[in-house]
Amino acid sequence: MEHCHPNISYWTVHGLWPDKGMDCNNSWHFNESLIEDLLPDMMKSWPDLLKPSTTSFWKYEWNKHGTCAARAQSLNSQHKYFSKALELYHKLGLDGVLRKFNIVPSEEYYLFDDIEGAILKFYQVQPKIQCVQPGKGSQTQVLGQIEICFNPEFQLENCEKMEVDMAILGNSPKAAGFSVCDRTMPVYYPPLKGRTDV
Repeated sequence: MEHCHPNISYWTVHGLWPDKGMDCNNSWHFNESLIEDLLPDMMKSWPDLLKPSTTSFWKYEWNKHGTCAARAQSLNSQHKYFSKALELYHKLGLDGVLRKFNIVPSEEYYLFDDIEGAILKFYQVQPKIQCVQPGKGSQTQVLGQIEICFNPEFQLENCEKMEVDMAILGNSPKAAGFSVCDRTMPVYYPPLKGRTDV
């Protein structure tokens, strides 16, 4: 939908979000020096796809979601917030899980149930899968993001439960143009142009 960093061919972190609240503490400003030891991993696992050489995406995520997540003792600093998100991301290994079920970027289309089924089978929880809805004249939606949810103790939990506290690998649907995928429509998981994976 937008021009983004072309060299990333794997799932990355979008954020770690509490289910309630946004922009909870406008006076708690993002400070890059507090997460200096995390920066190499963040640049790889949690990159800003639109502005790769800046920290603006992390600042946005901290201001919007981190200041709310910080109400929990386990996330009550910038370092704890960002390091927990990275820990959960690595623990999930979403890219590898999808590959185990032969769900890879392709010119072929997938059934929604195959994508959801792979995640359900591996993690034993219901994800929230979002797509870019088809444009005029198209009958195919594009896989956009996958949310995996956790309870307050960071145990995996179904995303459809009302008491979900944290979601990772997620996004703000309105901001990104994503909405919950249509179960009846084919899903396109596009490969990067001019790149093949082995």
